[in-house]
Amino acid sequence: MSKPELYVSLVVGPDCDMESYALRSMLEYFGARVTVHWIGRPSDLVDVLSGEDREDKMDYLILNFHGDEGRFCLPELGEDVYEDGEPRGEFFGHQEVLHYSKLQDVKVIACGCTLGDKQLADAFLTSGCASYLGPADYIDGNANVMFLTRYMYEIINHHKTQQQAFDIAQSIDEETAMYQLYLP
Repeated sequence: MSKPELYVSLVVGPDCDMESYALRSMLEYFGARVTVHWIGRPSDLVDVLSGEDREDKMDYLILNFHGDEGRFCLPELGEDVYEDGEPRGEFFGHQEVLHYSKLQDVKVIACGCTLGDKQLADAFLTSGCASYLGPADYIDGNANVMFLTRYMYEIINHHKTQQQAFDIAQSIDEETAMYQLYLP
């Protein structure tokens, strides 16, 4: 294999497998090297966000989750199943991001409903990420795939800047217009 165009970590939340297969296929077809992290419990997400279980070489961290009110949706486990110190409950929000994340210079894309919430974005930026993208409202799942496909197409195939690729992908329709770009 020749040198990849980009290195992408794709983090897959519960019930997001079909969309994630499409994203991975698209990214690999465009020439990216994709590493997939399947999230089954909160500690899996913590390990990726903290850097404990994350690749050293990574251009983008894509968090493909369902979202609600600016929080990532996680499976709620039985009390006897949680590990010591593991976040509890069915949501992972800005407080957890601030507590667990170490994302120095990482470009983060959170593709799920309301994950472009400003408070969540600010938490990611505080954790050191270089940029944060996500839809600010309840977006159609197909629009997520469409936004990311166009965004990555512009980045990889046309060597556009992040801002240029964002502007093009966001302009597709009113659904993709929900995406917001946050910079430090």
